Amino acid sequence: MITFIRGEIWKSGPDFVVVDTGVQGIKVLCPQATASSLRVGDSAFLYTALIVREDSWTLYGFTDEDQCAMFDLVQTVTGIGPRIALGVVASLSPSDFAHAIISEDVDALISISGIGKKGAARMVLELKDKVVATGGKATVSSRTKHAQSWRIAVGAGLGSLGWTAREAEAAMDTVADNYPDLIAQAEPDVGELLKASLRSLDRS
Repeated sequence: MITFIRGEIWKSGPDFVVVDTGVQGIKVLCPQATASSLRVGDSAFLYTALIVREDSWTLYGFTDEDQCAMFDLVQTVTGIGPRIALGVVASLSPSDFAHAIISEDVDALISISGIGKKGAARMVLELKDKVVATGGKATVSSRTKHAQSWRIAVGAGLGSLGWTAREAEAAMDTVADNYPDLIAQAEPDVGELLKASLRSLDRS
């Protein structure tokens, strides 16, 4: 899994930057506010999320680790992909988003492009138990961050071995059901989870 990327900005656009790592130039999609704040020649450090699809590998970047965790979390909602998840991150801070979920503030959610009333209601239903209020500030729980991290890493591994995104998701769902103690660890063993996912695919 690519956790972060560091280097010099070689090129920038409305919603992306190309980071020169010294070895290669890597295109990173990011919120418009982030892209506009980075100029050619700037040194950059971005937390990243890798999305693996049948026909592409896309890297998304964020200046804040909580934004990256939020991006991963939003995609666990049924019917929401990275494009809408990026819009959520661009529209609300992690704490504002968590407050909207906890307080069931549907109006705040439907103000985000691509999210209607049904989508906002589904988001509240599926995420309310995944955010916590701590010290008067609502945040994404640390357990949720770890849970999303193993799925991204295992998904990337399965994609590199030729499995489709749908097959990878089904395998990871099976592993999540069969190995709850393993994925609940503070630092889940990605190698073991990948092996378990492959075993699940071999039996299908």
